[in-house]
Amino acid sequence: MRRRRGGPAGPLPQRDGIDAVRLRLPADGGWPTAAAYLAERYGRVIGAERLTAMLREGVFVTADGPLTALTPYEPGGSVWFHRDLAPETPVPFPVTVLHRDERIVVADKPHFLATTPRGRHVTETALARLRRELDLPGLGPAHRLDRLTAGVVLFVVRPELRGAYQSLFERREVRKEYEAVAAHAPGLPAVRRSRIVKVRGELAAYEEPGEPNSETGIEPVGCRGGLARYRLSPHTGRTHQLRLHMSALGVPILGDPLYPAVLPDPAPDDFRRPLQLLASVLEFTDPVTGVPLRFETRRTLLAWQDEAAWRAGSDTVGGE
Repeated sequence: MRRRRGGPAGPLPQRDGIDAVRLRLPADGGWPTAAAYLAERYGRVIGAERLTAMLREGVFVTADGPLTALTPYEPGGSVWFHRDLAPETPVPFPVTVLHRDERIVVADKPHFLATTPRGRHVTETALARLRRELDLPGLGPAHRLDRLTAGVVLFVVRPELRGAYQSLFERREVRKEYEAVAAHAPGLPAVRRSRIVKVRGELAAYEEPGEPNSETGIEPVGCRGGLARYRLSPHTGRTHQLRLHMSALGVPILGDPLYPAVLPDPAPDDFRRPLQLLASVLEFTDPVTGVPLRFETRRTLLAWQDEAAWRAGSDTVGGE
């Protein structure tokens, strides 16, 4: 079942920081009851016995109360319920709040924690955690970081303000700065421009000939042994842009499981050797107050501080 966006506020409270799913009943339906529609459309997915049990337990709710086997079908009406969620492996690193006011929350996300629910990562996400820990059920993301990338990420407290902050990213009015650790390569170009393509359903993006749709500023800011610490400044926001650009230049970021080659998935509880990529700076003018804001991560990259510890899979990686 797919959650529908928009529409009336649901009657069910969040569960573990996750909204209930909203189903929209077809406007042209002729089912005698709402339960008959659910059985026809979703009985195979859920299973007839499980669907009957959910109806008996009052899992499905309309704006007027619990849906029963006798609730009449209402064309265009809405039904809400909470999905049965599969167990998730806890990510044993905290989300640090850098800033909080009545409009926004700026968090410092650890590696391995997804920003928002997606796929098998639902309750173990920065959004769900912050909703629970800060008691902010209306909290929503202004943008996203990859699950494997740590660092600064912006959330909006009230849904009616979310568009104003999301528009900053769409208009490229946010200055973002990242840090990465990779092999030292003297003479790297100051800017990488390329055409990036990401096919739905495939893990890795790739570059192809054609007009560039991505641009990254690349600046080495330190060298230690065979490694370098790079400052990366994305001027566009393509999927995996920084990781792909660094790999294409022959210096893939340490710990990258996709570039230059897709590696087998590690065990769910394997938090060793995180991707050495960190969203270090987020800078913008607040669209509501007009005040310039700048936020910096408090995390560091372990491979730069102690390469041997990172390669050995130190248990301290979550404390970066």
